[in-house]
Amino acid sequence: MINSFYPAWLIRDLRSDHAGEVGAVWIYRGILATSNNNLIRDFAQKHLETEQSHLREIEKLLPPHQQSRLLLFWKAAGFFTGLIPTLFSTDSTLYTIASVETFVDQHYRDQLTRLKPLTHFSKKLSDVYSTLLKCQSDEIKHRDEAAEHTKAVRGIFTSAWCSLVSFGSLAAVCLARRF
Repeated sequence: MINSFYPAWLIRDLRSDHAGEVGAVWIYRGILATSNNNLIRDFAQKHLETEQSHLREIEKLLPPHQQSRLLLFWKAAGFFTGLIPTLFSTDSTLYTIASVETFVDQHYRDQLTRLKPLTHFSKKLSDVYSTLLKCQSDEIKHRDEAAEHTKAVRGIFTSAWCSLVSFGSLAAVCLARRF
């Protein structure tokens, strides 16, 4: 899909979406590289496939020259975001995923709200809207599934970690929109 028609703000948003999907793929790769828990490994493998699908869909909308120049950083950040909680517990990993997906849900919701009124004027924008809506729906499912599997009450360290992850997600969006 040629995107010369997209407004500049949408290209920036899609750049942040692409960076986020790259990071998500690498979160699950980080989990799979370190976890030996069958529940977590099955969860990560299933959701890795979904995130790879999202990445392919976003790449159809945003050509390489408009993607973030920080992709290596997003890969590393994602990998360590997945790896670190697996060193502590299954619940830490699941809470991390729930935190990331809570942020992503809101991120997509904001974009969809801004994009929806424009979908009546353009098939291309309507297609972008549909893609983002599908991605958001999947991310909500990931969040809810992670929350369903948690067994322990989230402690102070896990809460602090999840706050850091949420802040990092916001910082990543801001950076990806620019670079």
